[in-house]
Amino acid sequence: MNQTLTQFTAQCLTKEQQPLLRKFYRNHNSPMRITQQADAWIVRSSEIVAGACLSPVDQGYWLTSLFTAPGYRKQGAARFLIQQLQLSYQDSHIWLLCHPDLSGFYSKLGFRQTQDLPEALSSRLKRYQQHKQLIAMSYKAQERELQP
Repeated sequence: MNQTLTQFTAQCLTKEQQPLLRKFYRNHNSPMRITQQADAWIVRSSEIVAGACLSPVDQGYWLTSLFTAPGYRKQGAARFLIQQLQLSYQDSHIWLLCHPDLSGFYSKLGFRQTQDLPEALSSRLKRYQQHKQLIAMSYKAQERELQP
């Protein structure tokens, strides 16, 4: 399940390969984690430059732990990874929780702000919002096709 664009390759890691993403997060002092049930994804250039996880939730997936190495930010690695996730999970809903400042980035990728969340994410969002400013966004391929 490898996808390639000019300089990037995306890959869904097997459970045995997930320590590669853990090491990437650790090497960048990132607090990101991989949960037991998550699908872990990476983007490579000459090395791992970005990673993210998709965890199953009711009616879809929750996008978490998106992190791009500082030297590769604003070069399209995160966008490339999200686009590969959208292709690979095109029949599923994808939700994420993010700071409002990131809504423009995700909107360009077809995500829309939402209040309609699976219960597990709704309760998590309420809990997280007690300490940080977050919004919920969702993506569904069929919904994007209907958008102007």
